Amino acid sequence: MTQSRTHNCNELRLENAGEKVTLVGWFENIRRVSKNLGFVILRDFYGTTQLVPETEEMMNAFLELNTETTISVEGTVRERSNKNNKIATGDIEVVPEKVTVLGRCRYAELPFEINRSKEADENTRLKYRYLDLRNPAVKSKIVLRSKIVAELRKSMTDHDFLEITTPILTASSPEGARDYLVPSRNYPGKFYALPQAPQQFKQILMTAGFDRYFQIAPCFRDEDARADRSPGEFYQLDMEMAFASQEDVFAVIEDVLPPIFEKYGTYSVASKAPFVRIPFTEAMEKYGSDKPDLRIKLIVEDVTGLMADCGFEPFAGNEVKAVKISDFTCTRKQIDAMCDEVFVTTANKAFWFRLDENGELVGGISKFLQERKEKVIETMGLKPGDFVALSAGKKLTALKTAGVIRKVFGSKIDHCIDRERYEFCWIVDFPMYEIGEESGEIEFCHNPFSMPQGGLSALENEDPLTILAYQYDLVCNGVELSSGAVRNHDPEIMVKAFEIVGLGENDVKAKFPAMYNAFCYGAPPHAGIAPGVDRMIMLLTGDETIREIIPFPMNKGAQDLMMGSPSQVSEQQLADVHIQIVMPKEEAAEE
Repeated sequence: MTQSRTHNCNELRLENAGEKVTLVGWFENIRRVSKNLGFVILRDFYGTTQLVPETEEMMNAFLELNTETTISVEGTVRERSNKNNKIATGDIEVVPEKVTVLGRCRYAELPFEINRSKEADENTRLKYRYLDLRNPAVKSKIVLRSKIVAELRKSMTDHDFLEITTPILTASSPEGARDYLVPSRNYPGKFYALPQAPQQFKQILMTAGFDRYFQIAPCFRDEDARADRSPGEFYQLDMEMAFASQEDVFAVIEDVLPPIFEKYGTYSVASKAPFVRIPFTEAMEKYGSDKPDLRIKLIVEDVTGLMADCGFEPFAGNEVKAVKISDFTCTRKQIDAMCDEVFVTTANKAFWFRLDENGELVGGISKFLQERKEKVIETMGLKPGDFVALSAGKKLTALKTAGVIRKVFGSKIDHCIDRERYEFCWIVDFPMYEIGEESGEIEFCHNPFSMPQGGLSALENEDPLTILAYQYDLVCNGVELSSGAVRNHDPEIMVKAFEIVGLGENDVKAKFPAMYNAFCYGAPPHAGIAPGVDRMIMLLTGDETIREIIPFPMNKGAQDLMMGSPSQVSEQQLADVHIQIVMPKEEAAEE
């Protein structure tokens, strides 16, 4: 007996024939054969069972119900004459003798058909998420999420990590994104902030003497949505290790993740330890990206010296990068479509030419290369049937565009990619500093809490733009799962690192008082990482959007359409926290 039922809707088998049973669930549909015979599908969390009412009374009991009404059914199990091998209960059916309404659906029409909810408009799905989640295909993703999170917890515990929760209400901290602020009732004019990550707390735990920490941590950032990023909140497998190096962190992740990917993933093959390590500069030069999809066999080549003076104006004075594809059979229409996709992604054009079976350069920009045909063929090692896509611009622009070319073309041409596997890599040796695109000033490139390679000596004696950091990204199939670092645990080194970006010791103390003071009491070297749980599960399920694997996601505009959030609050609530709303002029005028 389970929750007022003898069996669930995925449990009955042929050996139960003749038994009196009670089932509960949602009335999914009815197919009427005659006035006293029909076929009813009853669905619960576990599956479906066919009911066969055989009296006019029983038929009327079902016909009076709207679909999605919750009911209790008492009846007798029997063997089906027309078995259905597509479902677990396909050998049996239940002849109902009593039907009790438990929760009536009061709407004759639903916003969408439950089993086809994924075909509905996304905002409609999110508004009626409780109906969307009744779709077994949608529900299964949330069930899988629960299993994966449980497996992550078990694996981390097996690796002697201690699960510790950190505060949700904390102080605002400059960590790269906008904070969500919470006004204080007891301290007028002051605010809590929801944590963008437990970064400072986990480092303080290391200083407090906890050797291995982890949690499935909620993080809050006021940023725009993307296909692989949910606005508002997300979860990460947050971990930190004391007296640890970069390699110690790598060893744990390389032991924890591959078995989970192999067990739960769409693909059953995942990289084994050790994962490939690729320096940041090499990744950009070779793949045009710091999150390369290593399943794609293509690489980026520098052909500036070969192409820049060929007379093609976009190449003049610019760096030129090339991606060579062998055995290329795509049509001109397909080439144009892929080039258009590159332009939409980068706002930069992709150019191309090919070497035909007669050894001639044809198509695209080939007319500019005829005078140097032999040199192009020899230098690039071209063979008949080869296709070359090119990008041009300042170095970073040319590289990033080439990276998108590699991804777009490589993912669409079967022989260029080994799709059915999870290919991990570490991107390492990130620059400590960079020149900000907007400010034009020197800024931290990645994580201000990272330890510079070379320590204090490097900060004092080297050009900041040449200093590398002990920072690393975990990448899988072209998706950045996580950033991590060996932390800067020395107050003297920390102050010097911030001085280079124009912040003095007083600024460090003011912005990070707890962590700075904790480090002054003797901090251990420590390192950590925080793989994104949502992105990880999206990769495992093979979904294109992260919203498919979150129980109650916001839409692209950071709205919860089901709950009506964000929402207005009363004047009294605002007064309690000493807040007065001043609307933007254009919005105030509209009202």
